[in-house]
Amino acid sequence: MDIKNYVTEKAKNSKLAAKKLSYMDTNTKNKALLEMSKALLENKDYILSQNKIDIEAAEKIGTSKALIDRLTLDDKRINNMAEALIKTASLQDPIGEIIKMWKTPDELQIGQMRVPLGVIGIIYEARPNVTVDAAALCIKSGNAVILRGGKEAINSNTAIIRVIREAVIKSGLPSGSIEFIDITDRETVNVMMKLNGLIDVLIPRGGAGLIKSVVENSTVPVIETGTGNCHVYVDKYADFEKAENIIINAKLQRPAVCNAMESLLVHKDVADEFLPRLCKKLKDLNVEIRGCSVTQRIVSDVVPAVDEDYAKEFLDLILSVKVVGSLDEAIDHIFKYSTNHSEAIITENYTNAQRFLKEVDAAAVYVNASTRFTDGEQFGFGGEIGISTQKLHARGPMGLNQLTTTKYIIYGDGQVRK
Repeated sequence: MDIKNYVTEKAKNSKLAAKKLSYMDTNTKNKALLEMSKALLENKDYILSQNKIDIEAAEKIGTSKALIDRLTLDDKRINNMAEALIKTASLQDPIGEIIKMWKTPDELQIGQMRVPLGVIGIIYEARPNVTVDAAALCIKSGNAVILRGGKEAINSNTAIIRVIREAVIKSGLPSGSIEFIDITDRETVNVMMKLNGLIDVLIPRGGAGLIKSVVENSTVPVIETGTGNCHVYVDKYADFEKAENIIINAKLQRPAVCNAMESLLVHKDVADEFLPRLCKKLKDLNVEIRGCSVTQRIVSDVVPAVDEDYAKEFLDLILSVKVVGSLDEAIDHIFKYSTNHSEAIITENYTNAQRFLKEVDAAAVYVNASTRFTDGEQFGFGGEIGISTQKLHARGPMGLNQLTTTKYIIYGDGQVRK
């Protein structure tokens, strides 16, 4: 097969679809989303049977339990995917919204209108729910989407796409609204990265290696979604019970996702009292602690931390721990090692909380809450394409509004420029 021609034809179909989607009425788009939701539930057994093939293949090659969790679908997760489609349908359509309008001295009425980005290419790895989230948000925001999932989930994704594409076409949307690259050869990604004029933007979603490769090699504009070396800092004014609950949730609710906590910082004034009780609970939950020299003195059976441990996104039941001397040291540590995703402070001190919010540079900064909330669905967006950690165009969870751009609309009455 000629891979370049195969991918290019998919992109051409998407380009044609994007033209129609850009002015498609909201009711038709919502109908498509509701049909997609219905189709997922009606074909649940088929999707789960294909997902089982992917899981068995992953287990055979020794994939970690945390990553298999990202890959796994069950009744609840498919129900959640279906519910997310319904929720997205209920959200306000951003397309055509006039953000603001003003009058010039020449009596021109100038406004900014939200419009779709066009064709969005999404390159992602082992989470088949991304297939549904991405398709839903792109359709509602008037964009066509080209999906290229990872080989780990090829059977799951193929099944999902087959089901939801039929629903989309049945609802009156163009067939190119959702295109899927069902070849796992790496060359398909290389082709997508060079399709300027057909693909308007690429969004890589996955591990650091994937994101780095796309950012460095693509000639198509890229929105960089982030790896998450997320920190929780326990201030000397922290409520211990609150801190423990937040840390355990941030680390253990789903260890293999980008908004899970990877690094814990604890103020020296509370470390001797707080760390032993916390680390006992974490060890009972099978978390490996990699700590600084002070942590090792306070807690037994701690693996000595090396510098790279503080910079690593483990995506596993491993946590780096460092005792710091001050809020300033905590902020400096985060500045050095953060991937600018999600950072949290646990404190009852208002001044320290406000300093943390102001001085920490990240897409999401929390006071007394788990980093696991950095999620489009949790933010009320109905889902997300990913978490953008860059500063241009969009930052944080990318929902409907973040998948749009604007154009200026101008009303005149015969004015000419002098």
